[in-house]
Amino acid sequence: MSAPSPSRCTAFLGARRVAFGACDEVARALGALDLSAGGLLVFDDASGALVDYPFPAPAPDARAAAAPQVGRPRLGVVAREVTLLPRHWDWLARQPGGASAALRRLVDEARRVHAGRDARREATERAYRFMSAIAGGFPGFEEAARALFAHDAEAFARQMAPWPPDVQAHASWLAREAFMATGPADPDADPND
Repeated sequence: MSAPSPSRCTAFLGARRVAFGACDEVARALGALDLSAGGLLVFDDASGALVDYPFPAPAPDARAAAAPQVGRPRLGVVAREVTLLPRHWDWLARQPGGASAALRRLVDEARRVHAGRDARREATERAYRFMSAIAGGFPGFEEAARALFAHDAEAFARQMAPWPPDVQAHASWLAREAFMATGPADPDADPND
């Protein structure tokens, strides 16, 4: 089973950005280019990962033909297995609304409390995926990666300075949240993060 096509992407021909935006728009723009020389790389803007081009055709909705699902699919509820120790199950059973309601509350609270830290981590990983694929052989790549993971925006920009402008711009755009502070709303944030 192939991964679903991204909704927004950016295409590079060599180190030059040739198209970006909604993937159907990028596909139209790439259709007008001569790609015979090779060197085309298309990136998912949400993850920074390389995606296949031409984009795979959307698969028919397999869920429509599948057997009835466990849970409440009409409400968006999905049943999955959770493995916990007996003391965890005991605690969950004592919570108002039962185990499922307690788990939903815990997850919602963790998402709220750690939103800044999660956005920072995701931006760091997104930028690193892109950089690894397109700039792995560029001068200063390792130093730029270290600066990215250290959340040092100045060193990141300095190490990317010799890179082609389109690569610099896209890496900076993908990494934009990596350099934001996680904020005081995260009391459990690792001070070394």
